Amino acid sequence: MSCHSLKDDITTALIEQSKGNIQRAKMNVEIYLHSPVGIGEHSDVLGAIQEQIDLIAKEEERIQVISKHFTV
Repeated sequence: MSCHSLKDDITTALIEQSKGNIQRAKMNVEIYLHSPVGIGEHSDVLGAIQEQIDLIAKEEERIQVISKHFTV
């Protein structure tokens, strides 16, 4: 029987959520790179890509902070 604490469950959930957000942002960048005409509401494709890259950076930093300060 595993002995996970609530703290472990919460930090794992937060990290997994960030990983999911990273994957979503990466897919958005791939779509922007391969079919930019499909993004009618984003006339600034480079700006839209930069937003996704910034999101990835934020989520990676969040994972680092959680791992450094709240996990064993």
